[in-house]
Amino acid sequence: MTAKRLSILPLIGVIGVIGMLVIPVSPALLDVMLILNLSIAITVLLVAMTTKEPLEFSIFPSLLLITTLFRLALNVSSTRLILTQAYAGQVIETFGNFVIGGNAVVGIIVYIILAIIQYIVITRGAERAAEVAARFTLDAMPGKQISIDADLNSGMITEREAREKRISIEREADFYGAMDGASKFVKGDAIASMIIVAVNIIGGFIIGLVQMNYSFSQSLQTYTVLSIGDGLVSQIPALLLSTAAGLTVTRAASSDDFGTELLTQITAYPRMLFVVAAVIVVLGIFSPIGPLPTFPIALLLVIAGRRMLRVRVREADHAKRQAEKERTQTVKSPESMYSLIHVDPVEFEFGYGLIPMADASQGGDLLERVALIRRQVALDLGIVVPMIRFRDNVQLRPHEYAIRIRGNEVSRFELMTGHYLAMSPGLSDPAIVGIPTKEPAFGLPAEWISESMREKAVLANYTVVDPPSLIATHLTEVIKRHASELLGRQETRALLDSLKEQHPVLVEELIPQILTVGEVQKVLANLLAERVSIRDLVTILEALSDYGRQVKDPDALTEYARQRLSRQITSTVRAGAATVTAITLSQAAERRIQEYLAQTEQGPQLSMDPRLAQQLTKGIGDHTNRLATLGKQAVLLVSPLLRAHLRKLMQRSLPDLAVLSYAELDPDAPVESGGVVNL
Repeated sequence: MTAKRLSILPLIGVIGVIGMLVIPVSPALLDVMLILNLSIAITVLLVAMTTKEPLEFSIFPSLLLITTLFRLALNVSSTRLILTQAYAGQVIETFGNFVIGGNAVVGIIVYIILAIIQYIVITRGAERAAEVAARFTLDAMPGKQISIDADLNSGMITEREAREKRISIEREADFYGAMDGASKFVKGDAIASMIIVAVNIIGGFIIGLVQMNYSFSQSLQTYTVLSIGDGLVSQIPALLLSTAAGLTVTRAASSDDFGTELLTQITAYPRMLFVVAAVIVVLGIFSPIGPLPTFPIALLLVIAGRRMLRVRVREADHAKRQAEKERTQTVKSPESMYSLIHVDPVEFEFGYGLIPMADASQGGDLLERVALIRRQVALDLGIVVPMIRFRDNVQLRPHEYAIRIRGNEVSRFELMTGHYLAMSPGLSDPAIVGIPTKEPAFGLPAEWISESMREKAVLANYTVVDPPSLIATHLTEVIKRHASELLGRQETRALLDSLKEQHPVLVEELIPQILTVGEVQKVLANLLAERVSIRDLVTILEALSDYGRQVKDPDALTEYARQRLSRQITSTVRAGAATVTAITLSQAAERRIQEYLAQTEQGPQLSMDPRLAQQLTKGIGDHTNRLATLGKQAVLLVSPLLRAHLRKLMQRSLPDLAVLSYAELDPDAPVESGGVVNL
């Protein structure tokens, strides 16, 4: 039978259990059911001892409820037979006569002891352990989630592994919560079992005297033995299940089963066996116990200790040889060299003085901030930032950090811990005294101020930033500035695969019939180089599909894509302002620049006279600085033919200047003139 067909058997079993509550069962069938109940209890106990961690037996809480219901149904059936026939099958009779010797008093005492062991020791202990485990698991969930995010951001685990770990944490919390509730079933079953035995004894005694015409002693003996036998035959499986529940909730996550770990951990200190052997020998010599029962045990302990010592020595030697062999093979193998040449996309190196900022156990939240940075960059630019590798570097100063892109250092800054970075709103306040420096993300003048000066700076409208926020801002700006370098072919393929789930026709038409992944990647990189978000990937790919058959030049395709994104680009350069402040070139200046355009194998190239280029740059820079003093952010507005070339020309001297063509300007956006440049 297939697993799907077999899955109906538990459903049939539950229906059968419900039927046993109302339908009489013959003694022979009851014998089979009692043996089945005992077999199930033993199986559950062995499975609980064999599993490596609790989640491997996640069905246990539900199984505990079903087995408890089954056991109570057996109690109902056996009670019915005891009271009506004074006979409940061979199993109960065997437990009543063979196990307790037919002595009702002994049976009652044995049963009471078992009931006390189960109810007071095991059941209550398992209940308390499940309750504490459930509470601690829920309390630890936020910390575990943060730890997973930290490992994910540092590159120690992948997105898939992080997802699996989060699911495992949720399942663990659900499991312990369910075990906390299931333990109440076991507790109630223990109480119900004692009540059932008492009811059977009293009810059977009355029935024996009144209906069966038994003598006083015969009635008491018969029904007491049967009731105790019934209690024992149900109490023993219940005790096994309670033990299984206790084992499950008290075991931490393990790398092996219970038996292997028990032997491994107990025998981890073989010399302790010699101490125990010596104690047993002293006990045999100086006490009335004598050497006969103690010396053999001591001898076995000594033999076991010596054998364990030899095994541990052999294992240590073998592990040492194996480690040396693996190290030698690793050094010799060509594959070991690949790890040396791997370059991380983004690296954040820091001196030892900044370790507390990155260590969550010391209260640092830098790794949490990195997760927010990756999310923010995804929203702003539409790319998924690769894992940022964090590592300490002893070559850096204690409070210095460096940011690397593709293995090359692109920025470095030294913090003053215990201080805040303050930037004036324009007019400096003489009362704010600090150590002059420059803000690392944008190069603005700033000062390091002490904690006592912080409140005064805030009241003076200074922008005050703590070191972790400063690092996060700096790292975000560096990532945005170098986003085009982080978007390779593999990352482009991932973006296209993600888009293909919702727009399969668009992606399949474009790639590879019209353009290759590499050509699309160049266009997207060009957009990112000018801080144009590629989040609206559908619009970009639509433009590439429309023009990609006629044009293969990535720069030309980039211009077509920018024109499709005119509304987005205009909204970005306005930055919430009422109008777009545009610096333009005179018609004579544009015609003169066009004269320097030359057609080459790589497409049109601008080869301006250096003095003319310097004059153009100076004229644009003067207008930009003048508008900046007025609090306005200017853009350079030129013809579509010159836009890309002038952007490259301005990139070195005015890297933050947005260069737009007339075709990229939203027709509905109000524009004001910020000046005209003449040559």
